[in-house]
Amino acid sequence: MPGPRKRYSADLKAKIALEAIRGQRKVNEIASEYGVHPTQISQWKRQALDGLPDIFISHTNSQTKTEETLIVSLFQQVDQLKVLVNHLAEKVRSAH
Repeated sequence: MPGPRKRYSADLKAKIALEAIRGQRKVNEIASEYGVHPTQISQWKRQALDGLPDIFISHTNSQTKTEETLIVSLFQQVDQLKVLVNHLAEKVRSAH
């Protein structure tokens, strides 16, 4: 009966996947260095490559959300200033 499964940290997986993506060494060489099966390295490499576009999408989305939040805040400030200007204009009119 096989022992418990090995658990690898996300950092180690990323390091190994990046090394495989670079292609400076064969997958078998990387596998023997880290004690990981070559198939597992290929899976991590594929996951890393598949996930790369999401990194850039997430950054764009969070930047867009930040800009939208700023715009909403600015519109609220403009509305408050309009109310204040109208209030002051009424005071000036009633004073004359």
